[in-house]
Amino acid sequence: MTERRTMIWVMRAAFLVFVLGAWELSSGRLASEFFISRPTLIADQFWTWLIRGVIFYHGAITLLEAVAGFFLGGALGMIMGVWLGRAQTTAEVLDPFIMMFYSLPKVALAPLFVLWFGIGIEMKIYLTATIVFFLVFLNTYTGVRAVSRELIAILKLMGANERHVLFKVVLPSAITWVFAGLRLSVPYALIGAIVGELIASNRGLGYLLADSAGQFDTTGVFAALIAIMIMAFFLNSTIKVVEIKAMPWREQSSRREMSI
Repeated sequence: MTERRTMIWVMRAAFLVFVLGAWELSSGRLASEFFISRPTLIADQFWTWLIRGVIFYHGAITLLEAVAGFFLGGALGMIMGVWLGRAQTTAEVLDPFIMMFYSLPKVALAPLFVLWFGIGIEMKIYLTATIVFFLVFLNTYTGVRAVSRELIAILKLMGANERHVLFKVVLPSAITWVFAGLRLSVPYALIGAIVGELIASNRGLGYLLADSAGQFDTTGVFAALIAIMIMAFFLNSTIKVVEIKAMPWREQSSRREMSI
């Protein structure tokens, strides 16, 4: 297993070197440097921003918006998902309205959020929370509805009340769905924060991206995109670690499957 993992990392490194090498060689030859820049120039710009603290300043603001919106939207999504998952009649009444709001591109709400909450950090947090809410809600709701009815019936026959059913059967059974929604929501949380900054902001990685684009600085745009991708990677890794802690049996199961 260790050898296989090492081989995978070597192949990843080789693929990255190939892509960057091809990019560097093609810039100025197959495509204009103005449009695609160069990896060396992008690395130099990123390092300059890193040394000057630009990445840390703007990245911290975007991280705050994304994390705050993620927790707010995730918490509300889980609560509503569990509640409607157990309240079948209410869920059937609200289902068409929920689907209408879910089908609406959440980015389209950004101008309305600017009118309601201004251009401060609150607007980005609420926009992010709205995007995350529906993803976590639908996964949680589906997980709760998928719980075995036989298990619930048996527990009730044994004298269990709703609280016992919820904590002994429903939540443990739906936790896989919940974390699937949370992991799916991480990039969308960043999307909400970045879009909010692109629309109205003077700080954050979205602002850094828009400012570079406004100056026709392709190198700066790519450097800002790399900062966003690094942040998304670490956020996804954090959620994965939490998922392993909450569901250790899944990690053990996957290890056994890989060893076979």
